[in-house]
Amino acid sequence: MSPIPLPSSRMEESGMPGAQADEWKPLNLAALVRIELSKMRRLHTPVILLALVIVIVLFEGGTLYSASSQAIASDPSKLPWAQELISVAMINALLHPILVAVISSRQVDMENTGDGWMLNATAGTRPGRLMRVKLIVLALILLFACTFQLGAILVLGLHSGITVPFDALPWIGYFLMLWAVDLVLTAGHVLLSARFENQLISMGTGLLGAFAGIYLFLAPMKLARWLPWGYFAVINPTCLVGEAGDVRVEYCEPGTAWLIGLFVLVAVIFAVLTRRADTIKG
Repeated sequence: MSPIPLPSSRMEESGMPGAQADEWKPLNLAALVRIELSKMRRLHTPVILLALVIVIVLFEGGTLYSASSQAIASDPSKLPWAQELISVAMINALLHPILVAVISSRQVDMENTGDGWMLNATAGTRPGRLMRVKLIVLALILLFACTFQLGAILVLGLHSGITVPFDALPWIGYFLMLWAVDLVLTAGHVLLSARFENQLISMGTGLLGAFAGIYLFLAPMKLARWLPWGYFAVINPTCLVGEAGDVRVEYCEPGTAWLIGLFVLVAVIFAVLTRRADTIKG
């Protein structure tokens, strides 16, 4: 395990004056995003992401064709879309941490294996800025993943026979918050993957996060708020009400304020650490 290769020390080791890196004009943000998207295509990351999302949708869509779901598909009082949403939220708590770990590790590891940190620094893009650009690009494809997932579940729901009007507001709100939780986890995985060359650390964290996500989904909300994987439960806009023998699913208020607080905290931490990576000289 080794830290991010830092430009000045690496150039000094190779006999290249540190000042020479300053002769290169840094690329603008749009150019860096295009480069990262090109890297992503070469790594087949969009194909891998799409395959993972399809697997998630198949897990989630399968519940629509169960006998219990079919029995309430045309009954507005049973809230069939809410019934499906609570299943979707639970499956996302299990599988989205793995999805995030896979695509984040893949996008960052190429810099570790190909000496990309030094090469980019020599060209004027220091490690911290490169990590920020990677987060932007990963945010874009995660937005696509969440949008595709939402659309696919809607299509499957209609195909399965749900005739009750689609509850657009809670579903769209949930998937926007799911995207935000994914970004929080992505920021952590980008830092982990950049700090440690061994990607098993980042992937292992994602796997542990999957178990933590499903456990915290079923745990008391006070506990779920203390770990980022618990926010798959915090953003869930459905809840179980009633007593034993008469339990039903209803829409409830998600923990939007808690999510905003977590998002801001992680954004500040990510900005500070990546800025520090831009300035370290050894």
